[in-house]
Amino acid sequence: MNFALWVDGGVILFYFVLIVGIGLYAGRNNTTLQEFALGGHKIPWWAVLASIIAAETSAATFLGTPGEGYKDRSFAYAQLAIGTIIARVIIAYLFIAPYFKHKVQSIYEFLTVRFGPRTKDMASGIFLLSRVLGIGVRLYLGGVILVVIWRYLLPGQEVTVWTYFWGIVFITVVTTFYTAVGGIKAVIWTDLIQACLMIGAAIFAVFTIFFHIPGGWQTISEKLSGQDISMFRTGWDATKPFGEALKGMLENPYTIFAAIVGSTFFTMATHGTDQDMVQRMLTAENPQKSRLSLIVSGFADIPIVLAFLVVGILLWVYYQVNHDPSLPKVTNEIFAHYIVHSMPIGIRGLIIAGVFATMMGSTSAALNALATSFIRDFYQPYINPAASDRRAVRAARIATAVFGLLMIVVATAVAYAALKTNVTIIPLAIGILGYGYGAILGVFLLGVLTEDRGNDIANIFGMLLGIAAVLILAKIQIPLYDDPATGSVFKFSFGGFMPDWWPAISWPYFVLIGCSVTFTFSILFASKKVIAPQSQLPA
Repeated sequence: MNFALWVDGGVILFYFVLIVGIGLYAGRNNTTLQEFALGGHKIPWWAVLASIIAAETSAATFLGTPGEGYKDRSFAYAQLAIGTIIARVIIAYLFIAPYFKHKVQSIYEFLTVRFGPRTKDMASGIFLLSRVLGIGVRLYLGGVILVVIWRYLLPGQEVTVWTYFWGIVFITVVTTFYTAVGGIKAVIWTDLIQACLMIGAAIFAVFTIFFHIPGGWQTISEKLSGQDISMFRTGWDATKPFGEALKGMLENPYTIFAAIVGSTFFTMATHGTDQDMVQRMLTAENPQKSRLSLIVSGFADIPIVLAFLVVGILLWVYYQVNHDPSLPKVTNEIFAHYIVHSMPIGIRGLIIAGVFATMMGSTSAALNALATSFIRDFYQPYINPAASDRRAVRAARIATAVFGLLMIVVATAVAYAALKTNVTIIPLAIGILGYGYGAILGVFLLGVLTEDRGNDIANIFGMLLGIAAVLILAKIQIPLYDDPATGSVFKFSFGGFMPDWWPAISWPYFVLIGCSVTFTFSILFASKKVIAPQSQLPA
């Protein structure tokens, strides 16, 4: 056992040294904010492609997607990839060209040019809050793998929120360090390594689990007989009245309608109006290469998601045959449990490094995007308009560290909640983005599809209405406190006053709701000619 730990530990240590070294080397010449944020528009399209894949495949995908496959025994989650491909094509020919044309570093600067500073401030503020919360939730999974290792090394020891906390701190501190120094170039080139490791780990896991199942394919077929593992589902129950059937379909996140409509709008927001994702596209040499990396990444998503779902389904079969009394109750931890307890020596260390890779890839990109957005949208316009490039880069590095600390706080809070309930991380991580991203997408669509509609002040009210519509129409519930006597969790429901027949609309439709309400309200008002201060315009 000691030899195995030394081998696995050596593999993981080598990985961390390699990633930090690459990150520091890549960002050695960051002397201007343009270099720190966009890499001088010199990143090859294939590296941008790998970075997009790495950002999408966070630990929520690496551990959460197998959890979905394990829980549902189906490929229904993968059908959402249909909408992501449709959305990428729309984004490629609707948003990317204006961003390059106006030479933005923060994409919300486009809203300054189109409407004025208030719309920009509101949209950027929503992004900052949503991204800190969203990545904080994903960071919780960075602690999961260390918790599973803790249980393996110290069986019988109680797992508390502090066990998660130190794993979260470790991942965040390392990632924040090389991101603060290296900027976007560190993000892109480390993402390339992490994407290759993540894909390789998924493929190896599929074959390893398959060959660990006694009886192989015959056992798998027997155990899955009677299970609906199909990818495409309508969610429509023809045995129910129309109203009940419609309600059930809208409450089900994994339907073909959610894939084609809901997922398209969701991806338009996350890949077209989110600084985190768009910033890496803007590092490409020109709009054409940026489009290429974006569209190809959409087609690459399908086999990746299917591979992780296969991992989860095979794990369910494996543990049906090989009963494990120590199997975690939280589905997000099932794959991590298998990695630590059943993977071969050395390979186990490599795949654990793959978990860290996915976590660090999405976190580093988010940190760089948050810092860039804060500096361009708030620091330079309002806090220090006369800041030199050197001072702006230093402020960006400080902002990176601050956002890292905020993510640790959020991730620890999520870990505490996970210890109380068997929370499924995919809907939680993605749902948080859906609350506000529809409002952002609404004003961006207004900006690119019209030339004289949308008022700088009215847009703020439109975005607030969009956020409120999501919270109310989807009947979003926020846990308030636990009752120790009954063990129940008391929740506040924003849509509690809605009638019972109204559905608790599932997360793929959040952006569609928010976007529709914001766009419909804001288009009623005419635009005014914008003459923004020089400090608020793209450099």
